[in-house]
Amino acid sequence: MAEHSTHHTHATGHAHRHPAHEAHAGDHAHDHHGHGHAHRDGHAHRHGHAHHHAPANFDRAFAIGIGVNVLFVAIEAFYGWQAGSLALLADAGHNLGDVAGLVLAWGGAFAATLRPDARYTYGWKRASILAAFANAVLLLVAMGSLAWEAVHRLNTPQPTQGWTVMIVAGIGIAVNLGTALLFMRGRDDDLNIRAAYLHMAGDALVSAGVVVVGALSLWLGWAWLDPVASLVIAVVIVAGTWGLLRQSMRLMFDGVPEHIDLAAVRAQLETLPGVDRVHDLHVWATGTSDVALTAHLVMPAGHPDDPFFESATHTLRDRFKIGHVTLQVVREPFMTLCVGEAGAKAPLREPVDDH
Repeated sequence: MAEHSTHHTHATGHAHRHPAHEAHAGDHAHDHHGHGHAHRDGHAHRHGHAHHHAPANFDRAFAIGIGVNVLFVAIEAFYGWQAGSLALLADAGHNLGDVAGLVLAWGGAFAATLRPDARYTYGWKRASILAAFANAVLLLVAMGSLAWEAVHRLNTPQPTQGWTVMIVAGIGIAVNLGTALLFMRGRDDDLNIRAAYLHMAGDALVSAGVVVVGALSLWLGWAWLDPVASLVIAVVIVAGTWGLLRQSMRLMFDGVPEHIDLAAVRAQLETLPGVDRVHDLHVWATGTSDVALTAHLVMPAGHPDDPFFESATHTLRDRFKIGHVTLQVVREPFMTLCVGEAGAKAPLREPVDDH
């Protein structure tokens, strides 16, 4: 049977020592961080642990964003009704959806901070993915309702109070842009935070559009302009939301995150000293800002020492932002290739039927 070893680590720039874990039920026991442990089947494993720094905390941003937007939704809905502006009412309805979206995103961010336990070994980080997905669905449903009402209003256009529309929407620009800036620093690293940022930034643009509608209504008196603007708003938001829906669905089904090139990851692992090929490579997201990787490294010369794993882990973290790495080393491949595994080389010998 092929000799192999396993190294498991969370990528950071430093490591923390852990006491020995309790023995697993069955025929093997663990002793972590650089200490070998043996199975009765003759396999030797090595493990090491390091931990991510705590993710940025956006609790204050969520609290401020939700509070300010709830107040603005009430103001916008009231004056939209008073002015008879569908565009203003539509923007108020959309902002109400964004309040719900911010609540969902905050709930997902909070759940992601809950510590793992014996039953949920990855913790609750996936809640942030579900929140991003729910946010996208909520927006699409809201925009569908808006488009339906706008088409109906085109058949019976009504005049609007241009000045009221412009003033309220102008306030909306400040509210939405200010809220978006609260989430700006986290938009590149966390899909959940990115969803909140995109919603608020998009709302600022929508409010700017409503100001333009109000000005044109005052100047030209075109009653049909309001429902047409509402349709444009719906199309813009759906276009921006579609990418969020697609990305969140990909992460929900353990797809490779969009920012990671799986072929490049495989190529990077195959450049490691002593590695002949890479088998059983899997990359998936455990949350909207956390990525995990497992792989078998075929190393005919046998398993290396800890510095090899530390270097590989740091490279994967720095180049691909992969923070949870598990590498298993084998002299010869002994597991069947997963069907459709991208970029995998053919095995050197016939694999045994133990996958």
